[in-house]
Amino acid sequence: MSGVRLALDGKTALISGGSRGIGAETVQLFVEAGARVVFSYRAARGQAEALVNECGGVDRCVAIEQELSSAEDGRSLVRKAVEALGRIDILVANHGVWEPGDAPIEEMSEAQWRRTLGVNLDAVFGLVQEAVGVMLGRNNSTGVDAGSTTGLEPGATVSGGTHGHIVLISSTAGQRGEAYHADYAVTKGALISLTKSLSTELAPKGIMVNCVAPGWVNTDMSAATLADAELGAKIGAGIPVGRVATAREIAGPVLFLCTPLAGFISGEILNVNGGAVLVG
Repeated sequence: MSGVRLALDGKTALISGGSRGIGAETVQLFVEAGARVVFSYRAARGQAEALVNECGGVDRCVAIEQELSSAEDGRSLVRKAVEALGRIDILVANHGVWEPGDAPIEEMSEAQWRRTLGVNLDAVFGLVQEAVGVMLGRNNSTGVDAGSTTGLEPGATVSGGTHGHIVLISSTAGQRGEAYHADYAVTKGALISLTKSLSTELAPKGIMVNCVAPGWVNTDMSAATLADAELGAKIGAGIPVGRVATAREIAGPVLFLCTPLAGFISGEILNVNGGAVLVG
C-alpha cells in the first residue's frame, strides 16, 4: 500500500461519550484505522447500537451504557472496557455536558455547578486514574490481561517505546472563558492544566498525554445556538475560516495524536478552531 496511513492496527481504545457528535466520528475513524474500540453512552442507546453495526459489529466495536458524573463512574467504565477488550492502549476523554441556557454567575445554581464539574472533571479524573493503572500494568481487578506489563514503580521511567496515549477534549472556552457558562469554561480550563501535569508525570513512563481544544463544532450540543439567526451569524463571523467545524475535523487530530507519527508529542494543546482563538 502506497502513501502514509494513520494506523492503529492491534490497538485498543476507550472513547467516552462516543454515541454521537465528535465521539461517534472518533469511534468510526479509530475503527477505520484498525483499532478495536469501546465507547460509552448515557441515554442514546439506539444511536450507540447503530454505530456498533456501522463499525462492523461487536468484534470491532463495543458500546457500554455508563453514567459519567463522578470519579467512580469513570473508574467503572475503564474496568468494563478492560473486560470487553482485555486491555486499553488509548483513552479519549470526550464526554461532557454544556447547559444551553445562559446562567449569569449571580444566578447559576449550585446544582448546575456541581453537575458540570462532576461530569466534565470528576469523571475524567476517574477515567484517567484507572486507565493509567491499566496501561502501566498495575490495575487488574477484572482478572484478565490488562495489556502493558511494565510494572513500573512510582517515579520510574522507561527508555523508548510508548505504553499508552491519552487525549483529553477541552474547548476554546477553557482558554478564553465563556460568559454565562463559567461552569463549563472552568472544567475545560482544568483539563488543559491536567494535560500539562499528566504529561510531565507520565511521559517518562511511556504514556503520551495531549489535549484537543475545539472551537464551535456542528453537533447536537451546539445545534440550538448555531441555529439562532443572530448568534449563529455572530459565531460564524468570528471564525477566520468562515464556518464552524464538522465533527470529523475534530476526530482527525485526535486520531493523529494516538498514532506513531505523534510519538514525540506530549503535553500539547492542539487548537482546532478555524483560527478563532490563537494561543501558543
